[in-house]
Amino acid sequence: MRRTVPVFVAAGAIGALALTGCGQAGQGSTTTEDGRTQITMWTHSAGNPAELEVYERIISDFNASQDQYEVVEESFPQGAYNDAIVAAAASGDLPCLLDLDGPIMPNWAWAEYIQPLGISTEITDSLLPTAVGVWNDEIYSAGYWDAALSIFARESVLTENGIRIPTIEEPWTAEEFTSALQTLKDAGYETPIDIGAEDTGEWWPYAYSPFLQSFGGDLIDRDTMLSADGALNGPEAIAWGEWFQGLFADGLASNSGTVGNQEFVDDEVALSYTGVWNALASVEAIGDDLVILPPPDLGNGPKIGGGSWQWAISSTCEEVEGAREYLEFSFQDEYITEFADKQIVIPATESAAEASEYFGTDGMLRPFVELSQEYAVLRPETPAYAVISTTFETAAKDIMNGAPVQETLDRAVQEIDANIESNDGYGF
Repeated sequence: MRRTVPVFVAAGAIGALALTGCGQAGQGSTTTEDGRTQITMWTHSAGNPAELEVYERIISDFNASQDQYEVVEESFPQGAYNDAIVAAAASGDLPCLLDLDGPIMPNWAWAEYIQPLGISTEITDSLLPTAVGVWNDEIYSAGYWDAALSIFARESVLTENGIRIPTIEEPWTAEEFTSALQTLKDAGYETPIDIGAEDTGEWWPYAYSPFLQSFGGDLIDRDTMLSADGALNGPEAIAWGEWFQGLFADGLASNSGTVGNQEFVDDEVALSYTGVWNALASVEAIGDDLVILPPPDLGNGPKIGGGSWQWAISSTCEEVEGAREYLEFSFQDEYITEFADKQIVIPATESAAEASEYFGTDGMLRPFVELSQEYAVLRPETPAYAVISTTFETAAKDIMNGAPVQETLDRAVQEIDANIESNDGYGF
């Protein structure tokens, strides 16, 4: 998963930024010279040649496989993509097919940008649960891959310091994790673990709300999706906040590093809490000494964030059957495997994973598949996630910097609940 900062629809209005140079999709059917109906498709993949190469192959194969439709793709830089979608929705120019980052989906479904996906359940049932986007009990999006976080370590460093190497079956307990960090600090690592706290935006809820969930708290009461009270400011959440604050106060973690995994590669930190997207470079730099470890069990089992880029059909698409036909064609294992191995992301089907160079049973990155299967938790599937995401980031940063935990989380709950109430519960 490349880190992203989702753009959401504001309540009561659709904020649109005028973007120069963006193509207009329109929704009137266009027919080619050979009588095919064109299906417009937008991706966020400009600047990512490995990803675009796979899309171009799928589109070419699909267009050659039948004579009724022609898929026409336009790619945008990732930083401009979500704004382009918002602007196109405001002007009625959404393409038929569009990709989106997983947490955005409920907001865009609520705003009626997209419609139920309607592809074969045989396909969606085969995917990782975190690669399927559900809103109001209907599937609105599906993706070819997911990502996962883990803790990178050097086996030699752990062994030399008498630290048990955790497994998915027996992860570190909270006490073991804290003890390991302190042992590594005493061994000479000024900062034992890099948790990426110098990063910003969606990284914060993606990376750190799983720790909250492992404590037994959450970003919202998922039974109702109507309030964060008790979930984000209850005893379990307070325990998480005090623990998180303590990582920095005790010098076990820092926010003064650089974004990425370089401090770990350079052996400046002993552990790195990072994602699959950094794994291959770490393997190449460290070799067989690299171990990919699960996150600690902080009381309610280890948790990691789930949900990456997925595909949807716009609500204004006039060629829905053709769009669905293309998507069903695209979910062939050979394409999913190619995405995985060229981008270093987790294949969304087990059969595609088995065919992968990196994620198969004996692949060097296989632990990420198992981590995703065992521990992944979606960010709350609610349009309110727009506010939840930014509010949690602010609160967690304040806690990191020493703010009172209870007061900070109470304020976060008030902001989230006020937004939900002002939007009539977003349909829940």
